[in-house]
Amino acid sequence: MTDTATDTTPAPGSRWRLIGPGIVAAATGVGAGDLVATLIAGSMFGYALLWAAVAGTLLKISLAEAVGRWALASGRTIFDGWSSLGPGWFGGRLNWASVYFGVYVVLWGFVYGATAMTASALPLAALLDGTAMALDLKTWAMICGVVGLVLVWFNRYPVFEKLMTGLVAVMFVTVVGLAVIVAPDLPAMARGLIPTLPAGSAFYTLGLIGGVGGTITLAAYGYWIGEKGWRGPAWMRVMKLDNGVGYAVTGVFVVAMLIVGAELLYASNIALARGDRGLLDLDAVLRERFGDVVGVMFLVGFFAASFSSLIGVWHGVSLMFADFWAHMRGRADDASAKGEGSPAFRAYLLWLTFPPMALLFMDRPFGLIVAYGALGALFMPFLALTLIWLLNSSRTPAEWRSGWLSNGMLAAGGLLFCVLAGRELMGLFG
Repeated sequence: MTDTATDTTPAPGSRWRLIGPGIVAAATGVGAGDLVATLIAGSMFGYALLWAAVAGTLLKISLAEAVGRWALASGRTIFDGWSSLGPGWFGGRLNWASVYFGVYVVLWGFVYGATAMTASALPLAALLDGTAMALDLKTWAMICGVVGLVLVWFNRYPVFEKLMTGLVAVMFVTVVGLAVIVAPDLPAMARGLIPTLPAGSAFYTLGLIGGVGGTITLAAYGYWIGEKGWRGPAWMRVMKLDNGVGYAVTGVFVVAMLIVGAELLYASNIALARGDRGLLDLDAVLRERFGDVVGVMFLVGFFAASFSSLIGVWHGVSLMFADFWAHMRGRADDASAKGEGSPAFRAYLLWLTFPPMALLFMDRPFGLIVAYGALGALFMPFLALTLIWLLNSSRTPAEWRSGWLSNGMLAAGGLLFCVLAGRELMGLFG
């Protein structure tokens, strides 16, 4: 976190005007893949898993609140916390958590870069197909990556936050508008808030609770708080409000897509492709049912969801890498070695953008995908369980350590993510 704030105390009555990092985290965490996963859950089980979507939102609020509380109470980044867990090697610069994160962030960034660029390119290619601006998917993907690089490279956090807020507004209008158009069945929605498990829904339920909005960007929330200029426990109430608003927005998106799946696809027994391309299938259904205007509106929202995730990762995870690299060089307290504009921040931006373009032209290597999947499956259990460790130790001032509710939510999240990780690993190595 860079030390750019001059006043570390929020003005009375200003909390609602100050929110922002939570919106950034919500926009980054909810990508096209999350929307289609929720859509498929609605198409298969109707409103029966609505309660799981709400439970997942509450779980993410608890996790992000823990990340923000650690940052404000301790005055340290999450990587500072990780680097204090267990014995250190090489002069204290490395420990087990540092090694895991370093390998994960490099490998994850290489594969995620190609995934994010492709997801952003899909709606653009569909929107402009048959026009003078028609380009193939790979070209659009590279354009999206470079545009994201430029936007993050040449702007600082205040501009970045405004851009992300604008993309969230587009997502809100299109996704929620789509849910209104398909006319939700309110009594069925009310019944869906009662926990049930339809036949064959167990892992869909766990995925819905643990998956949407649950990525490395939860850990980046503490860095965005720092870039916003929030310092110290005086900002705790602002952070809690900001986090709650951000993940309430996430919950609205999840519920809206579940409504679309339940109303548009479940009754008609329409199946979608897995992954981001399932949203292109939905576009075809929407155009047939409601006309091209609704289809275009949906594709614009699809792009906003995908591109906000891209630039959110380009910014947030680059901050995390810069912090990691500063620790590796023994410059953890040097603001010039990390944060926006630092050489490590920009190096990781380049890593996210250009090397992954090679994956756009080839089938992804099996060994790389297995390693990426294995490390990725372990990140959320790693985050939840290390937060329990940090927030119940002397590293956190006694006043701000976790109580029974926070510990219970973090433990439930850790257990859930361990189950999901086990399932993912079994799929990879089975």
